[in-house]
Amino acid sequence: MTQRGYGGPLRYVQGPGVLADLGAHASGLGHRALLLMDAFVERTYGDLLRASLAQSKVEVVEAIFGGESTEAEVARCAALAKGCAVVIGVGGGKTLDTGKIAARIAGARIITVPTIASTDSPTSSIGVIYTTDGVYVRVEKCYRNPDMVLVDSEVILRAPVRFLASGMGDALSTWYEARSNLESRSKNYIADGYAVTTAGAAIARTCHDTLMRDGRAAYLAAKAGCLTDAVENIIEANTLLSGLGFENCGVSGAHGIHDALTILGRTHHFFHGEKVAFGILCLLVLENRPLDEFVEAARFCADLGLPVRLADLGLTDVSEADLLRVGEEAMLPTNVIHSVHRPLKARGIAHAIRTADRLSASILGERVGA
Repeated sequence: MTQRGYGGPLRYVQGPGVLADLGAHASGLGHRALLLMDAFVERTYGDLLRASLAQSKVEVVEAIFGGESTEAEVARCAALAKGCAVVIGVGGGKTLDTGKIAARIAGARIITVPTIASTDSPTSSIGVIYTTDGVYVRVEKCYRNPDMVLVDSEVILRAPVRFLASGMGDALSTWYEARSNLESRSKNYIADGYAVTTAGAAIARTCHDTLMRDGRAAYLAAKAGCLTDAVENIIEANTLLSGLGFENCGVSGAHGIHDALTILGRTHHFFHGEKVAFGILCLLVLENRPLDEFVEAARFCADLGLPVRLADLGLTDVSEADLLRVGEEAMLPTNVIHSVHRPLKARGIAHAIRTADRLSASILGERVGA
């Protein structure tokens, strides 16, 4: 019998105004906390966060996130977290990843408070290390999911809608990549890896169904500044369902191509989920999935302003040599693309990327270049 494993955060709370409840949740974990915020969060919500923690008698050590989840930034934050019972990361995915890894090193509990719904980092037990230039280095295992995930939907709504759309790009990969791992019988990311549980697979599929049902309506509502049930459902899909889905099932080619694309400097100013969205289309080509799946994904992404062509990632004139470099980067033994249940070669990956670009142009009625 194959051993199965499932994991997730101890508690998840989402809704309008819950940011003010941070102190009540933190005090149950300890009375000294490292509060790690990016500079924008500190300016915008710092007073509210400090007041909530003070009201619950939680002593605070503050740190402003340096901008990239580098080894040096993690070490700095871990040193500040020494003697703290809990690390509270507030901000985007890289802030939260830094907080999670720093908490592991310092032996502290962890609360994640995302201020955007652009990735599924808040719920997971892993963090990603990048270089100072934003190039992917590796995944770090924390071996424990956050004790608390606190998601204020009003805060999420105030962020530019591009973040919500990017989160949907990341979340859209959840089921496609879960399927890759199920077919290849790859281990998931619980501890050192287990077989996928029925619950994990069901969550990944529900993530996809929620996106297809509510994604477009949520995007338009959020663009208009309206907090609707569809918006709440998509915040949950981007954050909780996607997080549980990827960790309990695994990722594959969409994230593998995302990671490899980071070697091309022109892609660095695009969000994680935007590059993953294009990676999904490449994955569907790589696995030779039915065309109707590609059409559904391409049209969904296009409706949200997500990249569906190389030009959308600033790679209008990308050379075959550069795409081959991306393919070679993706073929490194540490890349997650190897969960794809197909024989893989660097040139085949490069060809899948180019084909995804041409297919999207054809589907969306654009002129395909020579």
